[in-house]
Amino acid sequence: MKTRRDFLNHALGGVVVSASIPSFIDPGSRGVADMTPGEKVKAENLLDKISSVDVVDESYWDLVKEAFSLKPDLLLMHAANLCPSPISVQNQLWDLTLDVDQDASAQNRRKFSGLQEKSRTMLAGFLGANSNEIAIVRNTSAANATVVNGLDLGPGDEVVLWDQNHPTNSISWDVRAERYGFKVKRVGTPVNPKSPEDVIRPFQDALTSKTRLLSFSHVSNISGVKLPAKRLCALAHSNGSLAMVDGAQSFGCLDVDLHDMGCDFYTGSAHKWFLGPREAGVLYVRGSAVNNLWATHVGVGWENAVRNGARKFEVLGQRDDAAVAAVATTVRFHETLGEQRVEARVLELASALKNGLGKRISGTHFHTPLETDMSGGVVVFLPPGSDARSLVTALYEQYGVAGAAMGGAFTGVRLCPHIYNTMEDVERVIDAVESLAS
Repeated sequence: MKTRRDFLNHALGGVVVSASIPSFIDPGSRGVADMTPGEKVKAENLLDKISSVDVVDESYWDLVKEAFSLKPDLLLMHAANLCPSPISVQNQLWDLTLDVDQDASAQNRRKFSGLQEKSRTMLAGFLGANSNEIAIVRNTSAANATVVNGLDLGPGDEVVLWDQNHPTNSISWDVRAERYGFKVKRVGTPVNPKSPEDVIRPFQDALTSKTRLLSFSHVSNISGVKLPAKRLCALAHSNGSLAMVDGAQSFGCLDVDLHDMGCDFYTGSAHKWFLGPREAGVLYVRGSAVNNLWATHVGVGWENAVRNGARKFEVLGQRDDAAVAAVATTVRFHETLGEQRVEARVLELASALKNGLGKRISGTHFHTPLETDMSGGVVVFLPPGSDARSLVTALYEQYGVAGAAMGGAFTGVRLCPHIYNTMEDVERVIDAVESLAS
């Protein structure tokens, strides 16, 4: 049977394949499509090996890193934007995509309804929710848009936002307010807050009897500040308002229990910290809020979906069925490690990065709090006298460190370590930043 590489070589006439297609399928490297059945079994056995480890030390995390197909010379710290999937998820995606391409009949694809429900059930358990409260959408942006466009709002109503929200949970509200006449209020919080009280007080002062919704990012993608979500949701409810949490930077990174958090809406993307497939995301709608939120999309299957909780928010037309099914595989990977263990490791790596940079490069400015109760896995900093964009470019080109440059009020370098990083990786990144900053 021909591999994807054989097909692309033929389709491109065998000309300069390595410059025309991604490196993971170029002749110099191997991808999931080239795996033999034995290699796929080995990848699955690795999960069993990880789950059987009793002592969690650096050798354990070395083993976890083997579950990914990262280039050996790459120091990937870009989780706030896009993460690789573990090989087990890649396998599931490739196998199911190939299955559909070999037989795209309706009869063959009927199995995906059951696989979608399996993903929903596992996702609900992973997030501390009921399955009827979970919609599997395309990403955080789509989930946010559903809430922005689905609430009945008009003149006299107010929506209170954190001024560090992502545009899909910020500018989107402005656009809708311009059309429907409600008011958008933004709340600023202290730079580099030291305690939850520092960030709660500004929101408390902003709420009024007109506030219909309080919406905020669980963890800021531009500063790395983590808000006390449970307390803010309780604050909103005590005011008679709904609470929405953008979980793009907490879903798959922090140990999230939505019923305990108490939010009415929660959104997230599978392709970030969750380590899942692209074009898949989660929209949580508390059971009591489902009937108060209008669906943005209505299509085939609506009559059944509208009677089944949050499913009415995922009538989105043709989907990438393999991606939706692979959500369950991703949950299984997280369960193998344990949500609390993943959170603890991310915080450990982020703390080591912050502490190391602070000690080695005097005068480094951190937008991200050093305290773990006020931050997650996002680290934003700037060494003295450095240009963020130039530093990010040099880190990648000279040292293979992949991060991002932030601008505006939080100008700096953003590095986001995840479980596929080791403490040795963190040390190498600190060495690289120190070398360039000096």
